[in-house]
Amino acid sequence: MIAIQHDDVDIGKLITNAKQRGMGAIVVFDGIVRDDDIREMELEAYQEVALKELEQIAADATKKYNLFSVDIIHRIGRLKVGENILIIIVGAGHRKEAYEGSRYIIETIKAGVPIWKKELRKDGDRWVPGEHPQGTGKFN
Repeated sequence: MIAIQHDDVDIGKLITNAKQRGMGAIVVFDGIVRDDDIREMELEAYQEVALKELEQIAADATKKYNLFSVDIIHRIGRLKVGENILIIIVGAGHRKEAYEGSRYIIETIKAGVPIWKKELRKDGDRWVPGEHPQGTGKFN
């Protein structure tokens, strides 16, 4: 499953669905809104482009690391502290490929997929530097 959505996901169900015969490892990355003076976080995406890029990242990781399965779910909208932002579930024959594939996916997403974060803070709101289209550098 590759998705950009408002709703949260059932991580346990995703893990169960990812399991395949011959798979020896599943790595789960769960990026959450952390409590560092943030009330909420608002996420925006150029959805058409971002979804295509996530699909390409999953395909590249599958080929490069010989993965059995890849799920990437990135949430958008307003999220509270403790809520899931990004879920990546990678299944492979061995732990090394699963870990490396997961790391490749998160780093590639952060390098340029058009998804932006705005922190709604107690002392004022701010776009995370370099993440909004008006910013510079990386998207995410």
